[in-house]
Amino acid sequence: MRRLFALVFLFVLPSVALAQPGSSGFADLAEGLSPAVVNIAAAQRLDAGDGLPEFPEGSPLERFNDIFGDAPRIANSLGSGFIIDATGLVVTNNHVIDGADEVEVSLPDGRVFPAEIIGIDTLTDLAVLRMTGVHESLPHVNFGDSDVARVGDWVIAIGNPFGLGGTLTAGVVSARGREAGGRYDDYIQTDVAINTGNSGGPLFNMDGDVIGVNTLILSPTGASVGISLSIPSNIATRVVAQLIEFGETRRGWLGVSVQPVTPELAESFELDSPYGAIISRVEPGGPAAAADLRTGDLVVSFNGRRVRDSRSFPRLVAETEIGASASIGIIREDRPMTLRVTVGELAEAATAAAPAGANATVITPNQGPTNAVRGMTLAVLDTASRRRFRVNPDATGVLVTEVAANSDASGKVRPGDVIEEVEFTRVETIEDIRRIVAGIPTGPVRFQLNRGGQYVLQSIRP
Repeated sequence: MRRLFALVFLFVLPSVALAQPGSSGFADLAEGLSPAVVNIAAAQRLDAGDGLPEFPEGSPLERFNDIFGDAPRIANSLGSGFIIDATGLVVTNNHVIDGADEVEVSLPDGRVFPAEIIGIDTLTDLAVLRMTGVHESLPHVNFGDSDVARVGDWVIAIGNPFGLGGTLTAGVVSARGREAGGRYDDYIQTDVAINTGNSGGPLFNMDGDVIGVNTLILSPTGASVGISLSIPSNIATRVVAQLIEFGETRRGWLGVSVQPVTPELAESFELDSPYGAIISRVEPGGPAAAADLRTGDLVVSFNGRRVRDSRSFPRLVAETEIGASASIGIIREDRPMTLRVTVGELAEAATAAAPAGANATVITPNQGPTNAVRGMTLAVLDTASRRRFRVNPDATGVLVTEVAANSDASGKVRPGDVIEEVEFTRVETIEDIRRIVAGIPTGPVRFQLNRGGQYVLQSIRP
């Protein structure tokens, strides 16, 4: 039986500090850092009709079930956070305070302060609070450089697992660059024990600097099994600074969609290994269009930094100052070149529409064998075929109606795709495609497809 795993949002951490080899443990760090790690209680007032369940059996609030009856209730969430300056600015996860009407911050010494929400960022799941009624300098911690954290480095976490109160756990960095489905994911993975209530708590290095914000665990049970994910401090610091200054995030934007570089595409571009991102769509009127970036361009660098893959490229752009002029290194039709682009501002509410007809069920018409090229059965793109295959109105070229299951095109090309270019040359007929492919009888050929209005580049072998 295949084991199912779930990504579980945290809310702060459990106990038992492990001894670092050659040291007396983490006691000195714990003593110095714990005063700046706080518990966060977020309350949302709900009417009885909103379906709020009763307080669970054994909960300290269970006695209120009979008192409230059908009266309005308060939903509580409990998480962790940490103070980043002496005036009472607190960093936590957005999901800890999401939808809250009231937020309270509890210090380890027992003091409790109300807090106001300065700003939230749903894309990175970060939030900044300001404690009110503070009349003295508060203990606080500093962000460190998460980029220098290496796999195997010792780290500790302090938080509030299961509402128990301040707890320290320790472990090592297990991996870097983990993703969990978010647009800007670049998590640090550790084996530090983190559980419900740890969310928003700090991950410290051995210098006492915050290098991560504990956010998720990967677990089949909902409890820690040693796979914990933290937002790197080098992402958090930028987001936090913008939330403090503007009350919102302001990310760079080019107006492009990108696709990954597969090993086959890397070979066709004569790269030593797969890296970079292929532009699959250029939004009309956007910064990329103004800079003459085109579909099919392979982006290999941005502002002098190598583009590792199609996921790191949006992060590089997002971190760039809005209005800045950036250099972008590309390979176009096998020729390297550098363009300049003025970075625009991302509208966070914008979402990419799903390609029309991407999941459409199609009927494969009967095509003769003379129309087959590298496992693809091709047909003239006319009014009838456009309607049958729900082809994007802007697509021009040659229609793919069937893909042989045993061909290299299988899994790369779909019925309904329109071949617009082959080896960066526009094609209008099946004969155009045959002529270009015939010139590369044994090597991979790059086909540029229009899939529901989205550009897709695929390298297909004989």
